[in-house]
Amino acid sequence: MEPKIAQKGPYVLDLKPGTYRWCACGQSKTQPFCDGSHKGSVFEPIKLELAEATQVAMCGCKHSLKKPFCDGSHKKF
Repeated sequence: MEPKIAQKGPYVLDLKPGTYRWCACGQSKTQPFCDGSHKGSVFEPIKLELAEATQVAMCGCKHSLKKPFCDGSHKKF
């Protein structure tokens, strides 16, 4: 089963310290974060913990090999 491509490019965000759950299925209405839409599927969110405020580029195509971060895989679509 393939994830839904939520966006053909990264979500560049300035995040505060804390715990986040990145959507792996592509179905979440709160991209790039999980809202539970994966329930009943083979997908599980990926936990991201940040100790300090950080700018991140989170994968939007859901095909990165460095999940939850963008690795440029969206350029293949």
